[in-house]
Amino acid sequence: MEHTPVIRRARVGDIPRLVELIHEHVAYEKSAPRPADLASRLGPRLFAEDSRLWVLLAETSDGVVAGYAACSAEFAFWDARDYLHMDCLYLAAAARGQGLGAALMDGVAELARELGLEQVQWQTPDWNEGAIRFYDRLGAAAHPKFRYALPVARSAATSLS
Repeated sequence: MEHTPVIRRARVGDIPRLVELIHEHVAYEKSAPRPADLASRLGPRLFAEDSRLWVLLAETSDGVVAGYAACSAEFAFWDARDYLHMDCLYLAAAARGQGLGAALMDGVAELARELGLEQVQWQTPDWNEGAIRFYDRLGAAAHPKFRYALPVARSAATSLS
């Protein structure tokens, strides 16, 4: 009997497992470690009444949370409309190849539809060939760009005019 993947929205009690998966994801992408207080910073943002942030979780057939997709509503200036930005999609190594990734992407597309958004956008590292093949199989179109990050030091408030 084949198991249908369970995709659901994250709940407050999922934060510890979500943070574990985030740290796995960070290590997988060979990124800098994230703050130790990630759980206490993430929870209030994710579960705020006016939040524009959603996390979908993928559960294995035995009920283990094995992956996540983190999304936020963003504004496309050139199109003058909102879209759903998928900031992260990650599956634990042992859960790959079981259809959970495709189920998560279906969940993300459904979330976009629920929100009245017509497009989902995301990025993946250029070295992640498995992810690129996966997204290509879904029919997604790649738009090559470089992603930059500019640290901004906290300083006295200034006013832009």
